[in-house]
Amino acid sequence: MRHLTTHIHASLTSLEGRRFERLAARAIVLKGQDILLLYTQRYDDYTLPGGGIDAGEDITQGLVRELQEETGARNISNVQAFGCYEEFRPWHKDDYALMQMKSYCFTCDIDEQLGDTQFEDYEMNNGMKPVWINIFSAIAHNQKTLDNSDKKGMSLERELYLLKRIVAECLSEHVQQATA
Repeated sequence: MRHLTTHIHASLTSLEGRRFERLAARAIVLKGQDILLLYTQRYDDYTLPGGGIDAGEDITQGLVRELQEETGARNISNVQAFGCYEEFRPWHKDDYALMQMKSYCFTCDIDEQLGDTQFEDYEMNNGMKPVWINIFSAIAHNQKTLDNSDKKGMSLERELYLLKRIVAECLSEHVQQATA
């Protein structure tokens, strides 16, 4: 899968030291200018559905599992690699100095009607819910949150980068296909 970018947390002066790698899969589901995202009330932001890959799990299997759990998506098809977003974050647990996170992003199609979600407790406690939203509205909202909230972080920067990249690379092509 192609490498999109590498983002390094501002506090890291070196990538030396004991690190661990976390792999995640994230879904890009478009319907015209609308995109399926997760709104999280606690952070007041929109994110691509997806999450960590379980040990021994194939990345595309993890994508399908996460997308079904977080959005209730059904009949996931046409899964295509989009790109990998890599980030390095400081880490202060289990004797690690940093975490290397790789988010593998895929475009896919789903049925328009969503089924039931299967959120984990922390996701429910954070007020997470799947929503179809205009991608430009989501970008503007996340930018406002990044500019004005103390709850911002690398995840929000990742999501803004990915949403803008999706617009640049997928949106006009997707809209053309939908209107053809």
